Amino acid sequence: MVKRIKLRTLFIGGCITLFFLVLVARVFWIQVLQSESWQEKAADQWAHKSVIKAVRGTIEDRNGIVLASDVPAYTVVVDPAVIAELKIGEEVIQGLHDLLNKPVDQLKVLVEAKDDKGNFLKNREVRTEGWKIDQEMKDKVDAFIEKLRKEHDILETGVGTVREQRRYYPKKTLAAHILGYTDRDGIAIAGLEKYFDKQLKGVDGKLYYQSDGKGFKLPDSQDTFQPVVNGSDFKLTIDSTIQYYIEEAMKKAYELYKPKSISVIAADPNTMEILGMANLPTFNPNEFWNSETKPGDFYNHAIMSRFEPGSTFKIVTLAGAVEENLFDPDAYFKSGQIKLKGLRKPIPDINRVGWGEITYLEGVKRSSNVAFVKLGYEMLGKERLLQYITDFGFKDKTGIDLPGEIIGLVNPDPNNVSENATLSYGHGKLLVTPIQQLTAVAAIANGGKLMVPHVVKEITDPNTGKTTVTQPKVVRQVISKESARETGSYLEQVVADLQHGTGRHAYIEGYRVAGKTGTAIKPDGKGGYDRDKVRSSFLGYAPVNDPKIAVYVIIDEPADAAGGGIAAGPVFQEIVSQALPYMGVPKMGDTSDTDSGKKTVKAQATVQRKAPDLTGKTVKAARELLINGGYDFETVGQGATVVSQYPEKGTVLATGQRIYLLTQQGEKQTVPDLRGQSLRDALEILNLLKVGIAVDGEGYVSEQTQGIKNGKPLVTLKLNPINEYGEDIPVTVPSEDAAKE
Repeated sequence: MVKRIKLRTLFIGGCITLFFLVLVARVFWIQVLQSESWQEKAADQWAHKSVIKAVRGTIEDRNGIVLASDVPAYTVVVDPAVIAELKIGEEVIQGLHDLLNKPVDQLKVLVEAKDDKGNFLKNREVRTEGWKIDQEMKDKVDAFIEKLRKEHDILETGVGTVREQRRYYPKKTLAAHILGYTDRDGIAIAGLEKYFDKQLKGVDGKLYYQSDGKGFKLPDSQDTFQPVVNGSDFKLTIDSTIQYYIEEAMKKAYELYKPKSISVIAADPNTMEILGMANLPTFNPNEFWNSETKPGDFYNHAIMSRFEPGSTFKIVTLAGAVEENLFDPDAYFKSGQIKLKGLRKPIPDINRVGWGEITYLEGVKRSSNVAFVKLGYEMLGKERLLQYITDFGFKDKTGIDLPGEIIGLVNPDPNNVSENATLSYGHGKLLVTPIQQLTAVAAIANGGKLMVPHVVKEITDPNTGKTTVTQPKVVRQVISKESARETGSYLEQVVADLQHGTGRHAYIEGYRVAGKTGTAIKPDGKGGYDRDKVRSSFLGYAPVNDPKIAVYVIIDEPADAAGGGIAAGPVFQEIVSQALPYMGVPKMGDTSDTDSGKKTVKAQATVQRKAPDLTGKTVKAARELLINGGYDFETVGQGATVVSQYPEKGTVLATGQRIYLLTQQGEKQTVPDLRGQSLRDALEILNLLKVGIAVDGEGYVSEQTQGIKNGKPLVTLKLNPINEYGEDIPVTVPSEDAAKE
C-alpha cells in the first residue's frame, strides 16, 4: 500500500516536473527564440496607420476657368441586417431603384446579402449606380431616408451615404480629348490626366501611432508622420471661349455632312500654344461609362490619326519653291494634265480640261496639281522636296505634351516616279497627322520657325508655391522670314480670290486670311481609290500681316464627298471670324485708343478699301503692292508696265472684287486664254481690251474663238456649267497617280 502511494507520488511529481520543463521550454521558445516575431505581432495589435488623402491638382484654362477638379461625392450603402430586422426590404429596393435606376434584382441581392453561416451582412455599397453620386442625388437619397424614418417612426433605416471625393469636369464635353478622365477609383485613363498623372495625384500622407485594445491612443505613443504632398495645379494654353467656338462650328458641320469624324486644332503660331483642340464624336468625362458612348469616341484623331493630306500639303511644296527662288507667280504653264517620263498615264488637274495657259499664281489659287508637280517634282526635284518635307517635321513627332501622339510616314521609293511626283500635292507614300499639318503652316505664319506645340502653360506646386512656365521651343528655321512672308501672300490669294480661289469659302470680311484647301480621295483598300469617300480639309491662319491664330479643320467622309472648300472652309471661317475679335484683333480700318498704355479696339464697321493707283507702275511693283495689301488681281497681257487698270484708282471695291491690270494697248493687244473663267470675269477682261463679244450658253468659258467683225476684233465665248468649285467635284483619276485634290 505504502509502495503504491510512493509510486503514485513519483508519477504525479514526474508529470508536474515534465509539464514544468515543457512550460519553461515553451516560454524560452516564445520569449527568446521567437521574440522578434511575437514582438511584430504585438506591435500590429497596438500600432495603427491613418492615411491622409492627397488632393488631386486642378486643371484650368489660360484664363483661370476650372476644367477639372476634385469635388465631394457620396456612395450609397445599405445594411442588410438592419433592413431585415425592420422588415422594410421591399420599400428600400423599390425606393433606390426609382432614385438610382439600378435594376431591382441587383438591389435585392444587396439588400438581402448573407454570409456563409446565413447571417445578414452589414454595409454593402450600391455600385455602380450609387457610387460617388453628386450632391443633387445625395439630397434625393437623404429625402428618401427621412421619409422611411417618418413612416416607420425609426432612427436607423439601414440606408445611408458615405462621403468621398471624385473628379469633376464642370464644362462637360468641352476639351474632353485634351483633358481625358479618371475612372471612379481615381485611376487616370486618358488625356492630360494620364500624361501628367504623377504630378496631378500627389502623394498620400500617413500617420503611424500606438493605441490600446480599445483603440485609444497610448500616452507614450511613438508617432511617425509622413506629410501629404498635394498634386500640382495645371494652367493650360487652351482658351475655353475659343474651344467653345470650335466645338459649336464642328457640331453644325457634323449635323450637315454626317461624317465619320471631324477634328479641329487651333494654335497661336508665334508660340505654338494650343488654343483649342476637339474631335467629333466626343464624350463627357463625367459619364465616361455611358452606354451611348462608343470606344471610338475617346479617340483623339488630332494627334492619333494619320492619312494622305491632299492639297493642304501643297503649302510645303510652295514654301520650298519660294525659298529656292523657283516660284515665279507671273510665269505661265499649261494646265489640265502633265505627262511624266516613266508614267503610263498623265497626272490630271481636278478639272481635266484645265484652264488653259495660266500663271503659277493662278495655279496656286485654283489648286492645280499640274502646277505643283512642276514646282515640286520638276523644279525642286525629289531630293530637295523630300528634304523640305523632312525639315517641316513630317518624319518626326511634334512632341506635343499629350499621350498617344503617332508619327507620320514619308517613304517614297526613290526610283518610283509616281510616288515622288504625287508627294508634291500631298498623296501617295505620305501619311501625316493633323498636329503635324498645323505645326507646318504655323511655321509659314511665324516667319519660318518650326516649333513644338504644347497645351500646358504653367504648373504650380501648391506645397511650395513654385510655378514652372512652359517656354516656346523652336526646333529649326525651315525657311527664311522673307520666304515665309512671300508664301503667305500667295496663300492669301487662295482665299481672297472669290471667283477662282478654292479657299474663298474661308474669306472673312475685314481680315486678311491665308489658307489652303484639301480634298483627298480615300484609298479603297484594293490598290485604288474610292471617289465617293474623301477627307476634306482647310489649313490656314489670320491675319496674314500679323498672325494670331492658325487653324486646321479635317472632315472624314462628309456626305456627297463634299470638298475641302465647301465643307471645311466654312468651319474655319466661323471659328476664326469669332476668335479674332474676341482676341482683340481689329479689322482693317478699325481705330484704337491708348489708355494707360493699353490698346482698346473700338467696335466699328470695316472701312471699305479703294483701288490703289497702279497705272504707270511696273508689273512687278504693282503685283507686290497688291499682294502685300491682300487684293485679288489679274494681269492681262505680257507687258512690263501697267498702262491701265480696272476698276480705276479710288473706286470703292466690293468684297473680294478683283483688280485687272492691263499691260498692253493698241495694235499689240492680245486676248488671254479665258477657258475656265466665269462669264463676269471674261466680260470684264474683254471690255477692258475693247473688243467685241459674243456669248453662247451659260456657266463658265469652255471654248473661245477670235475673229473680225466690221473691222473690229470679235471674241466668241462658248459657256458650259463645268466644275464651278475647282476641287469640290471629284473626278476619275488614274489609281497609280492618285491625282486628287
